[in-house]
Amino acid sequence: MQLTTTQFLIAWLIAACAATLVYLHANRHGVRHATAWGAGVFLFLALALPIYVIHYRRQKASPRL
Repeated sequence: MQLTTTQFLIAWLIAACAATLVYLHANRHGVRHATAWGAGVFLFLALALPIYVIHYRRQKASPRL
C-alpha cells in the first residue's frame, strides 16, 4: 500500500497539530522537557501520545514537594 500525497499531508498535519498541542500543554503545566515531548509526539504519535498522557496523569496525581 502506498500513501498518496494527500494522505501523507493529512497524516503530517495530524502529527504536527498533536505535537503542538502536547508541547503547549506540557509547557503550560510545567512538565519537564516540553520540547522533547512535542518532538516525540510528532515523530512517534501512536506511541508517545499515550505515554505522555500517562506521564502527565501520574505527575499530577503525585504530590509535589
